[in-house]
Amino acid sequence: MYARSSLRFFTSKQLSYTASRSYNRVQSIPPLRNARPQQTANMTTAIFKHIDTTTYTGKPWGKVDADATSFKLEDVERNVHNIRGREQEFTTDNSGFAVYNSPAKEKLFTDDKAVREGYYAEVEDLLRKNIKGIKKVHIFDHTIRRKDKASPRQPVQQVHVDQTAGATDVRVRRHLSSEADELLKGRYQIINVWRPIGHPASDFPLAVVDWRSTEPKDFIPVDLLYPVRPDSAMDDDDRGKERLADPATLQSTEGYEARGETLGVAANENHKFYYMKDMTPDEVMLLKCYDSFGVGEKFEHEGIATRTPHTAFFDPNTPADAPGRQSIEVRCLVFYE
Repeated sequence: MYARSSLRFFTSKQLSYTASRSYNRVQSIPPLRNARPQQTANMTTAIFKHIDTTTYTGKPWGKVDADATSFKLEDVERNVHNIRGREQEFTTDNSGFAVYNSPAKEKLFTDDKAVREGYYAEVEDLLRKNIKGIKKVHIFDHTIRRKDKASPRQPVQQVHVDQTAGATDVRVRRHLSSEADELLKGRYQIINVWRPIGHPASDFPLAVVDWRSTEPKDFIPVDLLYPVRPDSAMDDDDRGKERLADPATLQSTEGYEARGETLGVAANENHKFYYMKDMTPDEVMLLKCYDSFGVGEKFEHEGIATRTPHTAFFDPNTPADAPGRQSIEVRCLVFYE
């Protein structure tokens, strides 16, 4: 693991990666959209991208402002099961994710002030309504993703987890410094609240891996590299994310520094993938990034999910004329009585 003192803050920026190689147990080329594999109402088949643990030395890294990493990806074909109609079977405690019908007053998500002053309150109310025992919610940022070549923030097509245990602790101390010592004595989590914008998320839907199908060895810490800037002392989560890097410097770490850590997820044939088919803007998915009560953590409780691997994926059964996916994810520190 990294030395905590060497990192000034952590981010939940999700990494996109371009390099990949084929997993030797599955087909090497993703199916084309017009070559539709067999699908039922309850399942589709897709290619998922995982960190390839044979392609790097030392601790792997990725840049927050570019599709550049020190590792390659491997492609794995998996069945993805539709949970629509089965939502009650999955909770943030047992599987690490949950889906709720919860229409928002905010519809456009084009005004940052309106999102922060209005939608953030809606998200907190949603969490308190559906999860028992919450004493405090602190929302520290959000990301809007649009399937648009001109946007630096595309849906992320790699199985990953946004935060590590250490990153979560640093988040607490960074955003709630005066209360941190006390808050870190109890149960605390990072939960992302994900919602489609404008139309159903049929194009590049979000898939999750049931935590119960994972193993500790699946999770690989990855350093997040930020560009060194004169304004590096600024408290700005998005610094370096809203610009596109020079392609000529993608594989160089010069001018970058490690300021965050995320988890890549290695392929495991036991992984169980799920999605909410045609998820609408009136529906939300809760994704747990970390839980201090999770199995293997410092306040371990039996059967409590620690984290949720997730990714956008290409569904070959999506109609060719489906509008590009738009979504918002709000990142929350959650504390309990």
